[in-house]
Amino acid sequence: MYGAPNKKHAKKLLLLGSGELGKELIIEAQRLGVETIAVDRYEGAPAMQVAHRFHVIDMLDEGQLRSVIEAENPDMIVPEIEAIATAALVELEQEGYNVIPTAYAAQLTMDREGIRRLASEKLGLPTAKYEFANSLEELKEAVRLIGLPCVIKPIMSSSGKGQMICRTEADIENSWNAAISGGRAKSARVIVEEFIKFDSEITLLTVRSVSGTICCPPIGHIQQDGDYIQSWQPHDMTPEQIREAEDIAKKITDELGGCGLFGVELFIAPDRIYFSEVSPRPHDTGMVTLVTQDQSEFALHARAVLGFPITGVELVSPGASRAIKAKIESDDYQISGIEQALSVPNTQIRIFGKPKTTVGRRMAVVLSRGENVDAALKLAAEAGSKINIK
Repeated sequence: MYGAPNKKHAKKLLLLGSGELGKELIIEAQRLGVETIAVDRYEGAPAMQVAHRFHVIDMLDEGQLRSVIEAENPDMIVPEIEAIATAALVELEQEGYNVIPTAYAAQLTMDREGIRRLASEKLGLPTAKYEFANSLEELKEAVRLIGLPCVIKPIMSSSGKGQMICRTEADIENSWNAAISGGRAKSARVIVEEFIKFDSEITLLTVRSVSGTICCPPIGHIQQDGDYIQSWQPHDMTPEQIREAEDIAKKITDELGGCGLFGVELFIAPDRIYFSEVSPRPHDTGMVTLVTQDQSEFALHARAVLGFPITGVELVSPGASRAIKAKIESDDYQISGIEQALSVPNTQIRIFGKPKTTVGRRMAVVLSRGENVDAALKLAAEAGSKINIK
């Protein structure tokens, strides 16, 4: 039982990271009567625009993070991004605070090294071969061991920042510089991954709740420089591939524990399915579920973290999403073409309301339904082409 927001018996959810995914989560939590607090490093973040209140702090600063959590004393601390002082979350959880899904999951998935070692070395899941490097010289040796081409990424980053495909020895130094400049938390450590020849890349949204573990229909997606461009649901897979993917997703999420929605990324190769990454939170490719499922990934996450039952997920229509990205840098931008985009049948738009643009920053998403995935993709592409940011 809990009472109304801003009252004595309110249920309080504090969100760490307040982007577009957090905005949708805040909305779903408020639909269930929850008091919401949005936290991020800059004012005007999307989730701040709909939360009951907000705080602006450096979330990598343990002191600032602890201060805001102790002041708010929330029932749930819900990380939305990786760049958080997770050591502080571990301490706070030991003191009795409820970190979603767990502080262990937040800390382990913050960097690619922790989750990759867990998946491959502890759980025995199939992954690309990998090495780590702390310097340019170590990176050259790691590339020699893995072979070319390979993928070089920062240990911690988001939206593909700092990620490059290294195709020749001449690319190694540029890849190192990109990884170091694009990484978060000032880490001078990178991961080098084998370049896997895969047929497709999917996200398997996996929900752990009081009702058990369930997986949503697979979401296919296309990435460019590690950042999502478009996604669709359902992705065509054989029953055997779905069973294999769900088995991998269950193993990794069972190890991470807690309740909530996880975005499990997988490569579908001709011979097997490879584990790639996991996020203990809603996934950007999963925005398509706003039009495809009876409960979106955000509704599922809210229900799971609140301890409510989830008995199943229904796919109500094939659909597709397409990210709308800025091509300019501006703190006084304008978006046009909305009317034309909404004239495309079975299409919706979510404009995130970020206070400024940077080149490549995701500012909106187009969501389309169709009688099949191909039809939905065409509608989303048509609608997306009409949106202009200037």
